[in-house]
Amino acid sequence: MAHGLNRRRLLVAGAVAAGAAAVGGLTARKLSRPRSRPMPAVPDAPAGDERLVPITSGARGREVDFWTAVPAGYGDGKGLPVCLVLHGASATPRDYGRFGLARFLTDAVHRGTPPFVLAGATGGRLAWRRSGDDDPQRMVREELPAWCAQRGFDTSRLAAWGWSMGGFGALLLAETYPGWLRAVAAFSPAVRRGDAVFADVGRLRGTPVGLWCGRQDNFLEDVRALARALPEPPVRAEWTDGRHDFGYWGTVIPDAFALLGTALTPPPAA
Repeated sequence: MAHGLNRRRLLVAGAVAAGAAAVGGLTARKLSRPRSRPMPAVPDAPAGDERLVPITSGARGREVDFWTAVPAGYGDGKGLPVCLVLHGASATPRDYGRFGLARFLTDAVHRGTPPFVLAGATGGRLAWRRSGDDDPQRMVREELPAWCAQRGFDTSRLAAWGWSMGGFGALLLAETYPGWLRAVAAFSPAVRRGDAVFADVGRLRGTPVGLWCGRQDNFLEDVRALARALPEPPVRAEWTDGRHDFGYWGTVIPDAFALLGTALTPPPAA
């Protein structure tokens, strides 16, 4: 398996968990206010170092929002590995504060998950694929790690996490660059049998994949079909009650973060 990752170690970690500043002189932006949608039950944990700043993406040909979160107690996150965050079609990084992602991260670390950084940028509604001169996938592959490296994060250890359209994008990213990511976590990925993710599913061999989808989600049958089509069994495949929203996704974030943290952290030397 890629990076010498112990699959049993990931499975155990997933099972156990189931039970604003500036960069480079840029002014931090405020995170968005709540909207009338199902929201996750956010844990009572501090956010740590959470930042949202504008930055120019050459790959997208525009200014985007660059968001990062470091678990509380780990300062500015220097030396920590990174999980790249790919949002769904109805969200942007400005929503991550109200989703409580930084607080979920701190809570996971408090519960024993090895620390890591979350980092994401605005990908638009292109399913994280190129459209003309706008290439959000290249932004994630090339620019996002470079921006993270400027902050001192360890970009030699990367994973990806996304939901809905972002889940599709995270899986497609792992297929496009086999072996680049140490793990992929996808919540209710917007996949359909016969699409690009299914077509190249064999390229996920060696990349640990975790899949979660609610039983009341319209994508459930296709996500389950994807789990069966993977070249290796997923390290996590969870189908519990829930719909296609953060009311459900919030319930499985702890499980995913435990998996991701384990994948990003090498085991102690013997």
